[in-house]
Amino acid sequence: MRANGRTWYGRLALLVFALLLASVFWFIVSGPRREKVSERAFAVPLSLTGVPRDLVITTAVPDDVNVRLRGRVSELRALSSQNLEVTLDMNWVQAGEAEVTLRAQSINVPPDVEVISIDPSRMRFRVEPLRQRAVVIRPFLVGQPSPRHIIGDATVEPDRALVSGPASKILALSEVATERIIMTGRAETFVQNVAVVSDVAQVRVIAPLFTRVTVPVLSEVGPEAPLEDGVEGTQLQKRDRRKKR
Repeated sequence: MRANGRTWYGRLALLVFALLLASVFWFIVSGPRREKVSERAFAVPLSLTGVPRDLVITTAVPDDVNVRLRGRVSELRALSSQNLEVTLDMNWVQAGEAEVTLRAQSINVPPDVEVISIDPSRMRFRVEPLRQRAVVIRPFLVGQPSPRHIIGDATVEPDRALVSGPASKILALSEVATERIIMTGRAETFVQNVAVVSDVAQVRVIAPLFTRVTVPVLSEVGPEAPLEDGVEGTQLQKRDRRKKR
């Protein structure tokens, strides 16, 4: 009887231990399911991929879109704008107007996180063919030379640049400029290598990226110009003054 009693108590203890272990395991496993569900808004970066190489989108594209997600608090807390991204594959676009609908499938979120809304949910784009053209390079001179000096006609070598951009902007473009060439205080002719730049959005310079600019700086000659050295110079200047009278 005593042996049977000890066996029965042992079995009961094992059963209680097993139930306790199962309860702890269930509590751990079911913890996430019992966790509070919440919603949170994110500013998610927008990425356009697959645009054909001979086309360009000329519409301003937003850097990010507003996305509202629903899920467990711990999962939402682990997300950030840096590890979320809205990706749009644009390999189907053609020249003209294009409209895109943003869907939940475009956002890479954990399986248990639900996309509630995307704002804006639709976007319209203007798509144009890329064009190239050779245009004149204009030296961009800034400032005035030293007193009694004037600036002559600057020369540029090479004097033309190949540019690329949307067809509408390339057709309307007649020139590009160099970077600033400072003329303040200049008193003699000089040569400077400068970058060729485009100040038109989406138009870029292909070649050359640099050009050589020669800027003549000349002494200003007027009626009160100083007399030249020597007797001959003095007589010539006096004779010129008599003629002017």
